Amino acid sequence: MKTFLFPLRSHLSVLGLASSLVLAGTVLAPAQSAKDKINPADLNVPVDQTAVPRDGLPRGSFAPIVEKVTPAVVKIKITATNRNATMEDFGGLFPPHSRGSQIEHGVGSGVIITRNGYILTNDHVVDRAKEVKVTLTDGRGFIAKVIGGDSKTDIAVVKVDADNLPVVPMADSSNVKVGDVVLAVGNPFGVGQTVTEGIVSAVNRGDMGLEDYEDFIQTDAAINPGNSGGALVDIDGRLIGINTAILSRSGGSQGVGFAIPSDLAHKVMDSLIKTGHVTRGYLGVMIQKVTPALAQEFNLKEPTGALVSEVVPNGPADQAGFKDGDVIMEFDGRKIADNRQLQLIVAETRIGAKVPVEIMRNGDKKTLEVTIKAMPGTEELAATDLQDGKDTGTLNGVGVGDLDLQAREEFHIPDKVQGAMVTQVDPGSAAAEAGLKPGDVIESINRHPVKNADEAVQLTSKTASKKTLVQVWENGGSHYVVVDESHTEG
Repeated sequence: MKTFLFPLRSHLSVLGLASSLVLAGTVLAPAQSAKDKINPADLNVPVDQTAVPRDGLPRGSFAPIVEKVTPAVVKIKITATNRNATMEDFGGLFPPHSRGSQIEHGVGSGVIITRNGYILTNDHVVDRAKEVKVTLTDGRGFIAKVIGGDSKTDIAVVKVDADNLPVVPMADSSNVKVGDVVLAVGNPFGVGQTVTEGIVSAVNRGDMGLEDYEDFIQTDAAINPGNSGGALVDIDGRLIGINTAILSRSGGSQGVGFAIPSDLAHKVMDSLIKTGHVTRGYLGVMIQKVTPALAQEFNLKEPTGALVSEVVPNGPADQAGFKDGDVIMEFDGRKIADNRQLQLIVAETRIGAKVPVEIMRNGDKKTLEVTIKAMPGTEELAATDLQDGKDTGTLNGVGVGDLDLQAREEFHIPDKVQGAMVTQVDPGSAAAEAGLKPGDVIESINRHPVKNADEAVQLTSKTASKKTLVQVWENGGSHYVVVDESHTEG
């Protein structure tokens, strides 16, 4: 019998057919206009980092903790359009979608994080939503706004217009240990709010193939489809994770569930609320795990660190002197256990930071200093002046990256083509209406040649006109498009 990893959104009815949605592909975070940008001072997230008591298992009932947590765990119902999609049929468990544009209704969960209405959930719950409705345990219902989503971590933030809401304080998930007692709260199968109990089965679980950045807390607390975006809390009622997936042969809970740690969710949430997207650090290397056999070949005492298999030309690592075959042992003073840990640490590093990196090269220890850049695809066009709150840029909702070897190979872009590669386009933006899409290469903006992503950003900031002439390369040829954002002002 096969085993499948299931994201946990549940009960999608497609023209009356009940089914369960399996995550397929990624959806980019919606872009925000300047008037939607959030003042960081408005964000007040309760945090409690005291250690959980471990001097004996609790006796009696979890009812006091449940009563504290459940008012802040909400039901999320979405209405979405599914265009030309088909459902995978896992052994006949889920009826496949018929082709065509259809209306879907999905159910998931969310956790209220601030008293003024910011709610954490999974990106796969709301990624294609046309309407998001949030229902509290007291029966109040709100139409929510999707602030942003990050498919690489499967975290999204929605906002309801309300005050004095109940919240779940966030704990420091780095303090979570295997064996800690946990409660999972959510809306499984749409039956209503449900609480289950278990323990932490593992921490730092990765390589599951669900997201690009995986650092899951594994638990045997029963979580099921519909629990997506719900809370995993400790016995003090503090949020340690956002439930996101299960490993199952049946589609239901079999004691292997995964939650995104609260520390990671908090960082992504902050970025989405304050800027509308997530910018990650970029080192510019291809890395792999150091196996015992590789450790012996590269003169290492033990199989730790991250092996550099390829250095991206002209990237930060290349400019710092990294070479193929280097083994990264420490990054900014932190010892590196494996390639996955390095990926997470680099992604969280501040753009522009100069970082010492300790490597092993041919058995010798060296320290290189690298300046971290923004990961291609996380730089946004349409720079916004947050000081006066006015959007002075163009090409809103478009993300760009430099043309590296990986991008050229993936999209079959010849060496003679120069410019900035489009990595994301908000489906509702003027750029999308003009025909821009991921994989296109912006060769010029308003007749000014573009060499890289930085130039594209500069050419679209503080512009006099909201109409932009863009020269685009795609499918072996170039053409011009006009992106008109004048009708979106006001």
